[in-house]
Amino acid sequence: MADHFTGTPAPVPPPALPAPLSDETRGLVLQLADGLSRLRPEAAMSDGIRLARALVLAEQLHGPTEAAYTAEQALLAALPPVQPGQTRGEYAAQLHLIAQGVTL
Repeated sequence: MADHFTGTPAPVPPPALPAPLSDETRGLVLQLADGLSRLRPEAAMSDGIRLARALVLAEQLHGPTEAAYTAEQALLAALPPVQPGQTRGEYAAQLHLIAQGVTL
């Protein structure tokens, strides 16, 4: 919105930084990254793999509980979208950066 007296546009606030990952979510991100880079890193990554691995890792940690659902949702919120043509290894490298706190 502009200042009505001068016509100067109002300053736009910078985008908010993502919240830091909890220790649990960071651990799940690293588990996912390690698994992707260890098994068929040259194969194509897909959103289905992203979704399935988040569920499996959360349930391995908590069993089929509400805590697993919460962990899965936190993990999915931390994961970037899969880009067309991206390999599992490339996605894993991205996840390692996220776990280190690098904003992409």
